[in-house]
Amino acid sequence: MGAVNTQVPRVGVDAVPDTARPLDVREADEWAAGHAPTALHIPMSQLTERIGELPADQDPLYVICRSGGRSARVVAYLAGQGYPAVNVDGGMQAWARAGRPVQSTGPGVPEII
Repeated sequence: MGAVNTQVPRVGVDAVPDTARPLDVREADEWAAGHAPTALHIPMSQLTERIGELPADQDPLYVICRSGGRSARVVAYLAGQGYPAVNVDGGMQAWARAGRPVQSTGPGVPEII
């Protein structure tokens, strides 16, 4: 996916509507520990083969990871493919700090790892 483009479109977590379905590009263990309840999970490593699973009706497509680095790379890639993607600044760490909902699929209290 190339180098990180620091000029990718980005928004703060407060700008992500409650009805949005963010694209979470973290790995399976990170997702299981804690994620946004409405998120779509496609790890960055699987994106190219699963790109057809991206919602066609969401503009913009909010992309999120742990802190914003991986998602910035994904946004740069998706923008090159014609997707209206934006990076969620600060990632799931900022999401949780802002008090946005987090759920887990594993045992224990949801956490961002």
